[in-house]
Amino acid sequence: MEPYHIHLFVCTQQKPEGVPSCPASGSLAVFNNLDNELQARGLGSDVQLTTCGCMGLCEEGPVMVVYPEGIWYRRVQASDIPEIAGQHLCDGKLVDRLIWNDASAMKAMSVEHGEKYRAAMAAREKAGMLPDCLNEMIRGYMPSRCLLTALELDIFTAIGDGANAEQIGTRIHANARAVGILLNALVAIGLLSKSGDDYKNTPDTSRFFVQGSKDNHRNGLLHSANIWHRWSTLTEAVRRGTRIPIAGAPEWTANFIAGMQRNAKDRAPLVVKALGTTGVRSILDLGGGSGAYSIAFAKASPDVRCEILDLPEVVPLTSEYVSKAGVSAQVSIRPGDMLHDNFGSGYDIIMLNAICHMFSAEQNLDIFRRARKALAPSGRLVVQDFILNPDKAGPQHAALFSVNMLVGTDAGATYSEAEYAGWMKVAGFSEARRIEIPGPSDLIVGLVK
Repeated sequence: MEPYHIHLFVCTQQKPEGVPSCPASGSLAVFNNLDNELQARGLGSDVQLTTCGCMGLCEEGPVMVVYPEGIWYRRVQASDIPEIAGQHLCDGKLVDRLIWNDASAMKAMSVEHGEKYRAAMAAREKAGMLPDCLNEMIRGYMPSRCLLTALELDIFTAIGDGANAEQIGTRIHANARAVGILLNALVAIGLLSKSGDDYKNTPDTSRFFVQGSKDNHRNGLLHSANIWHRWSTLTEAVRRGTRIPIAGAPEWTANFIAGMQRNAKDRAPLVVKALGTTGVRSILDLGGGSGAYSIAFAKASPDVRCEILDLPEVVPLTSEYVSKAGVSAQVSIRPGDMLHDNFGSGYDIIMLNAICHMFSAEQNLDIFRRARKALAPSGRLVVQDFILNPDKAGPQHAALFSVNMLVGTDAGATYSEAEYAGWMKVAGFSEARRIEIPGPSDLIVGLVK
């Protein structure tokens, strides 16, 4: 039984560069245009759109199949989608010029493709060749480094409405030949387009990486460029068991806070919703950074007063974010060090958002103990962080972030739910509850009763 009237399949099976495939012929654009067209025509409840793996007809791609009729379209381009949607999906009339109905030829091509593929895989296995998945993993830093360098040099802004390598090199004070090499690589990985000698931004790079765009993420992403330098010390960090000191750029703190703001501004409302504001009057935000979480609580309730405790060099940046948000009357900022300074007393909530991974187990336990003393009766300690599985081997983002803490902190790591609950119990909390929120991190809440 089919819950939809029509079911569309589009092949999006990625294959090595140079090997015929539907994505290489434009199937991803076909899929995206189909999705947009279905929504625009109000067909989302009647037509199901699904990606699928290789159907063995790679040389004729992009391939699209329409069920329940079993109509096969070949060499479909993004520009064909309005016609397919209007004529076939809405009016029930097939787009004849795209139909492939030679069943014997289709089967022969599919069988031949399968035989060639299996023979190629057997030959590679016999020769002991490195699997593509491992090869891609090993070389994965290359496109990443190209993008990070482009962000550091502000290349996407320098391109403007279009420019050649020499013009861009002049604007960013870099060598034109080297800039050209990097620009061509950015085209190859889909971040720029090229016509003749001129380069242009894609819709995504124009939106997210160009100064002046309302959705510009460049400043926050520069923190990732800083992290890349730390990751290059991983081998020695594993040998020594801690981070390897490297000279930091003067703007490191500003980039870090901007990076944290980029993540926190979307997550803060989720935390407020999960915790609620009923009965909440006083909040201590430890290591509040940009103040995103305090700002969200202040905007959610005029009765809430938040105090942010962060390092002296961070406070001017925090003040700017709080002032810009218009909540200075509800959010105060105190310079200090959470590892050593007195927290105060009488707080309904003490928050540690993306903080505990920076510290050792012993340091976190000490913070939890002092937080317990600083909370009012029925107060809550709220930890938001990546939470490892019990065996600590996943989820992947949390396990990789633990490596990030190895290269970036003295003794930090990501931790499991059991570890957080254990520290809370020792610190005197009566109960620890996990609250799942959308995204990669969750809340662990310690309750005082």
